[in-house]
Amino acid sequence: MTIAADFSILESQKEFVRRYRQHREEEPRLPMLTSACPGWVRYAERVLGHPITPHLCTAKSPQQIMGSLVKDYFARRQNLSPDKIFHVIVAPCYDKKLEALREDVPTALHSSRGADCVLTSGEIVQLMEQSDLSADDALVDTLFGDMKEEEVRRHEGASSDGYLAHIFRHAAKELFNEDVGALTYRSLRNKDFQEVTLERDGEVLLRFAAAYGFRNIQNVVLKLKRGKFPYHFVEVLACAGGCLSGRGQAQAEDGRADRALLRQMEGIYAAIPVRPPETSAHVQELYQEWLGGADSPRAQAALHTAYQGPGQSASSRDIKW
Repeated sequence: MTIAADFSILESQKEFVRRYRQHREEEPRLPMLTSACPGWVRYAERVLGHPITPHLCTAKSPQQIMGSLVKDYFARRQNLSPDKIFHVIVAPCYDKKLEALREDVPTALHSSRGADCVLTSGEIVQLMEQSDLSADDALVDTLFGDMKEEEVRRHEGASSDGYLAHIFRHAAKELFNEDVGALTYRSLRNKDFQEVTLERDGEVLLRFAAAYGFRNIQNVVLKLKRGKFPYHFVEVLACAGGCLSGRGQAQAEDGRADRALLRQMEGIYAAIPVRPPETSAHVQELYQEWLGGADSPRAQAALHTAYQGPGQSASSRDIKW
């Protein structure tokens, strides 16, 4: 999924810079709120509606982009019809199952649904235990049939795809010609609400925040509705602790978080090398070969989406908030 997250982050970076430059008091384009978390997006669409949904980033989530990569790009490379591919995604939370039911997933690029099945990592473990299967370390196949990934890579972020860190660095360079090294996170209300600022000569140029869990999300929404929200950007995740703490994994038998397993996962995840999305040669190749350029109409259709409001009908299998 890393290559799909590369696309999502790169498109989010461009959208934030564009919104920042177009922002006006009478026509606010900020703050930009991330849209990679399906639990948060569903809540925003089904319950909050306007004035929150216009602030959602229009870049598709990694899962949605992966669906297009598999059912469009990979299918054509393999000379297969998209409906001949059964695409299974392994995810950390159950809300990814709801995301697969989004009505706009079948796109102009392919007529079939992007993800045919979503299983949580916890469900994969259960299936393996029930079937007495074992896992062996092996090189990971990629969308590029002529090579193997020698090493798994991740994006910066302790428990997510790191939208805040990557967009913050890009915006600092693009808007203010500032090179940012290590980010300094400051916890405010609790450990799941943190902020990062870019300052010059005592002036705050950028103020970003990470808000994880619905308690923090509700505070963000309340302040945004009151017009007293000082942030340019917020990375929003429905799960307290971020994606790594998703309810589809790290759960003990009593349904509570398995703290020991979570600490073990955090250590393994932190040890994976970080690769900035801008440095991926494969992504740049795909922009040209698959989409006909980074700013083409095909790229816009494949990598961006629109959001529904509370008045629009939900899928019959969708959750009723």
